[in-house]
Amino acid sequence: MSQQKADTLLAATGAYAPTADAATPHSARAPETPEPAAAAKAVASPPVGDDSLARRGFLGRAAAAVTGAGLVSACGGGDRESGASEGGPNVVTRPRVTWRLASSFPRGLDAIYGSAERIGEVTSALTGGRFRIRAYPAGELVPGLQVMDAVQQGTVQVGQSTSYYYTGKNPALAFDTGVPFGMTARQQDAWLNEGGGVEVIRELFADFGIVTFPGGNTGAQMGGWFRREVESPADLKGLKMRIPGLGGDVMDRMGVTVQVLAGGDIYPALERGAIDATEWVGPYDDEKLGLHQAARYYYYPGWWEPSASVSFEVNRVAWDKLPSEYQTVFEVAAQVSARRMLYTYDARNPAALDRLVAGGTQLRPFSNDIMSRARETTVEILQETAAADATYRTVYDHWRSFKEASYRWFGAAELRFAGFAFGEVKPSSIA
Repeated sequence: MSQQKADTLLAATGAYAPTADAATPHSARAPETPEPAAAAKAVASPPVGDDSLARRGFLGRAAAAVTGAGLVSACGGGDRESGASEGGPNVVTRPRVTWRLASSFPRGLDAIYGSAERIGEVTSALTGGRFRIRAYPAGELVPGLQVMDAVQQGTVQVGQSTSYYYTGKNPALAFDTGVPFGMTARQQDAWLNEGGGVEVIRELFADFGIVTFPGGNTGAQMGGWFRREVESPADLKGLKMRIPGLGGDVMDRMGVTVQVLAGGDIYPALERGAIDATEWVGPYDDEKLGLHQAARYYYYPGWWEPSASVSFEVNRVAWDKLPSEYQTVFEVAAQVSARRMLYTYDARNPAALDRLVAGGTQLRPFSNDIMSRARETTVEILQETAAADATYRTVYDHWRSFKEASYRWFGAAELRFAGFAFGEVKPSSIA
């Protein structure tokens, strides 16, 4: 696949800026026919919602458009079937590759697990069915919190997970997902995809024989479900809460008994009182998990996750064996899947929140005292860990530099607009 075609396909997703070469005026390039505009339109405009017919229609149109643009026929590096005569019809042969993907998330959470299914749909559509990725939800192949281990060991070729589940392997992995009082989804995506963040994170994963790709973002999360009200830092002491990552470390220092549970294990633990509180994502997913049936108070914001990035983790050996054309297709599919995840959450969370409130959920904001203490504790942990771990400091300094610059920009136009516009909206159910 030529670089121009790869860049065209990537740009069609709206998630990738073409290289300087690809940005050269068309008249200055060698002509390629046919023009892949149809492919761009098909890939950039997937259907919205769960309609399987609409999804199949989109994938069919995308595959047809890509084939017509010569992108699928480029896969295979010019290999030909035996028996094709000189000057006769050339039939491209491409290897058939099937990968297994283990996800950390249950099938019922379609916004986040759907990204794992979508990457396989797109790779298949863009290779004429030659490169397939079959997704398995948490627990079918491996437990949800052991996905990275399965990828590292080669049990599966690819995993879908959040890196902060594995901070026991390397605490700096938290930055791949997000840290308390960190960056929003737009800022985190910008750091990973354009600010050099993904290269820094890949240095960490290299120690485990894994190549990682941004795989989506949930956006700003809620602060979770509590069986009783918490109004001050003192109310947190002795609380048993499911919360992973650096947010869990902060809560631990604030006196919370922290547990890490996979998504499918949260409701039973909350319902039977094994935990007093839990966080997950936001209204759409939390409603699906039934968390509102086990706890009454729904706090906000999730200061430990102003955004949360999901990653596709690929076994290095499997990646190196993949034809370069399929590697490009995988990257395109990952970007498409990543963008659709955030769109889905932003489109479906509002109605879900309305349903929860109508059903009796009580919204509560975290007090300024809790937020201030949590931020102070976060800074302490970040600085202490950076002082003790050179690798962690490298990642932390890179992330912090980008964050500070991004805050200066977002703190101008974005903050002023949000403070004025959003400040006028306050549902009566919010205390």
